[in-house]
Amino acid sequence: MAKTAFIGLGVMGFPMAGHLTAKGGHEVTVFNRTTDKAERWASQHGGAFRATPREAAEGADFVFVCVGNDDDVRSVVLGADGALAGMKPGATLVDHTTASAELARELDQAAREKGLRFLDAPVSGGQAGAENGVLTVMVGGESETFEAARPVIDSYARMVGLMGPAGSGQLAKMMNQICIAGLVEGLAEAIHFGQKAGLDIATVVDVISKGAAGSWQMENRHKTMAAGQYEFGFAVEWMRKDLGICLSEARRNGASLPVTALVDQFYAEVEAGGGKRWDTSSLLSRLNR
Repeated sequence: MAKTAFIGLGVMGFPMAGHLTAKGGHEVTVFNRTTDKAERWASQHGGAFRATPREAAEGADFVFVCVGNDDDVRSVVLGADGALAGMKPGATLVDHTTASAELARELDQAAREKGLRFLDAPVSGGQAGAENGVLTVMVGGESETFEAARPVIDSYARMVGLMGPAGSGQLAKMMNQICIAGLVEGLAEAIHFGQKAGLDIATVVDVISKGAAGSWQMENRHKTMAAGQYEFGFAVEWMRKDLGICLSEARRNGASLPVTALVDQFYAEVEAGGGKRWDTSSLLSRLNR
């Protein structure tokens, strides 16, 4: 059993922290900027909560962070009340936030200067994956640090892999989001085409999903897409944040992402139409206007 802290109890962090106690048997202390959510988590899972990230991190072997963006991470990790200020020498900070590779390298350096260890470890699998403890975790950092943290991360993951040095986890997550953006747009266009052609979408998908066109998105989203239901899952505004990170990194490293840039524009149209909180499969909505 490890002594852990979990900072950020959103739709992902709340169940992830819960799995640390329920499945992993670890001691968990939490922090959330909205205190009542931290109190509710502690009441449900039997852990403790603290008033600042620094207090939550004190004495922990592993400190996990899952918040919104680069600035959010800095606000809970750095500074006098940040997690790094409370961590004991040799402890490991694991950032599950989908953020920039630049931030990961910055935190890695800050941790080293304090005699701490760091892993950037963004996740894939969405809210359902977090709730069911079956997330995919892409990790950047040193192999020794990764191997020590892996058994703890396994509490809420079904796949955990080391991608390379600090920042590599975030770069792998960018690849993941690039793939999803293209897949969802392709699926949206296919369903739109099929509907215009008068086909029964469920019947067609039952066949083509077993062939080369098959994907997780097709299996799990085609029914709700065909029904025009988008009130669940990974929100458009979150996807646009992630795609913005991808496009920014591409400008830095010289990669060409024409389809990703185009799909980001399509998501901007969905946002402008009032769909920023719709599921990412709502790309179909702009075709069916």
